[in-house]
Amino acid sequence: MTAESPELPLAAAFPDADRAQWQRLVEGVLRKSGVVEAAGAAAEDALATDLQDGIRIRPLYTAEDAPGALGHPGFPPFLRAGRPEGTAVSGWDVRQRQAGTDPRRVNEALLADLENGVTSVWLAVGDGGVPVAGLAEALRGVYLDLAPVVLDAGAEFEAAAEELLKLYRESGAALPEGGGSLGADPLGVLARTGDDGALPGLLAATARLAVRCAGEVPRLRAVAVDALPYHEAGGSAAEELGASLATGVAYLRQLTEAGLGIDDACRQLEFRYAATADQFLTIAKLRAARRLWARVAEVCGVSPGAAAQRQHAVSSTVMMTRRDPWVNMLRTTVAGLSAGVGGADAVTVLPFDSALGLPDAFARRIARNTQSVLLEESHLSKVIDPAGGSWYVEQLTAELARAGWEFFQEIEGAGGQAAALRSGMLGDRLAATWRRRGEDLAHRREPITGVSEFPHLAEPPVHREPAPAPAGRGPGGLPRVRRDDAYEALRSRSDARLAADGARPKVFLAALGPVAGHTARVAFAANLFQAGGIETVQGPSPVTAEEVAGAFAASGARIACLCASDAVYGEQAAEVAAALKSAGAVLVHLAGRPGERREEFVAAGVDAFVFAGCDAVEVLTSALDVTEVA
Repeated sequence: MTAESPELPLAAAFPDADRAQWQRLVEGVLRKSGVVEAAGAAAEDALATDLQDGIRIRPLYTAEDAPGALGHPGFPPFLRAGRPEGTAVSGWDVRQRQAGTDPRRVNEALLADLENGVTSVWLAVGDGGVPVAGLAEALRGVYLDLAPVVLDAGAEFEAAAEELLKLYRESGAALPEGGGSLGADPLGVLARTGDDGALPGLLAATARLAVRCAGEVPRLRAVAVDALPYHEAGGSAAEELGASLATGVAYLRQLTEAGLGIDDACRQLEFRYAATADQFLTIAKLRAARRLWARVAEVCGVSPGAAAQRQHAVSSTVMMTRRDPWVNMLRTTVAGLSAGVGGADAVTVLPFDSALGLPDAFARRIARNTQSVLLEESHLSKVIDPAGGSWYVEQLTAELARAGWEFFQEIEGAGGQAAALRSGMLGDRLAATWRRRGEDLAHRREPITGVSEFPHLAEPPVHREPAPAPAGRGPGGLPRVRRDDAYEALRSRSDARLAADGARPKVFLAALGPVAGHTARVAFAANLFQAGGIETVQGPSPVTAEEVAGAFAASGARIACLCASDAVYGEQAAEVAAALKSAGAVLVHLAGRPGERREEFVAAGVDAFVFAGCDAVEVLTSALDVTEVA
């Protein structure tokens, strides 16, 4: 290029593509795949994905979906960050959780964490953690002027707070930037325990602590608005947001009635949210939470300097699996990345083995190094709101904020957070959401790697020292669920059979016809049955019906599954199914949808059909029931 010549208009060399062109390409792909016959907007709609909370994810976002003004980091509505500098200066707070009961051992683990990258301490105290009297021993050697301490003491928060404040006085340490939190959360205690009788006293204690912190130690926050109980009970992202807003508003009312100004009351709150392996949903949730709280603060007359929501993001316990726990490292890495990109002020990555008991030193090291890599090698914190401006993320943030606000209004309409918990309204809503999600898990529309997909039966189990029961869990409180619950129950039944009989239940895979024709269905069936702890035994192929029956009899299995192409099924399935039944098979499956030949196959002895989207939990439960019958 010379100074005299204009720059080449490269973009002009390519004609603009419009949405209609793209839709026509989609039509062609759908037509060839045989998925659906659709044209125009209907073709595009066929590729959309439905999320919880009535949110529908489209396959394509364009400049037409560009958001309006996003604002600036550190200014209302705090969509982009709670502070002008975001986390760009020093990164987010790397907060490791300690949940042991022995103060000496907790102290050893805690010091190792602080020496190797952790910047603040999240300590379980009282029921489910170190005794309140052992708090000084657990924090021995910790530089309290450098490492903020966050308490999680359940109903014992006032006693734990007094002990921590005593340690601060005796050490003479000035509180570090970020200050930490005393973790008072009376509504969280109610959610976990269902103990309504203790609530008035706990609310009064919370107000006393908040007034004291605001006057004596303003860097220290007294109150935690913990949304984890609602996430852990099966709630959706919007339900987690709505419950957190209702809880925060309830605390603002309590603190201002105790004499605090609205700005000081806001400064006493720290919000805690779950970060999952759905990275965009997590990013959008954290951004939506700041936007929604900014609206609450605006309505309450909070000044912009006190209206920003301080966020602590914790990798989800719901997503953690007990089988093949190594995969949890991938889940928590995505969760940690999402929390950082979403703008959380503090992030806790739970160790990969935390679902099995007390994490060991290796698991804690991996958890803290996950954040070190994100911060120090990936430089993830150096960009403020890296997802901001993305048409997809901005739309998802807006839709999630809308759904969260609607649920917040429902709770307020029911009398507020405490009333919603007492009446069961909140619990019923979360339970209904979890039932719907449970259907997706059972049908493997939401796969769980290492559990419902690609299970490894021969992998040695991972054992850990039992962890103390989570603080404050009571029979009247919200339940605590995990995605792998249904499959874990199935695998436990298989383990019991292995311990009692020396062998797991078996299924015989009758592979019919050419290898190329049955390989895909053999792999599908093996994956399905192993998810329930049922070992697969494959017979020789190609084979006759008599050979199949003989191989089945020799396999030691009581159930069988036919695997072949549709064409081969038409030729052999009925005969082979009848032969298997004659050889003693008490349950015969066929891998694939039966179509018009269902009645013929059933009459020949096929009891059930397994295919992508079938209820895997129901199929596996029935199979285990049959194999356990003497």
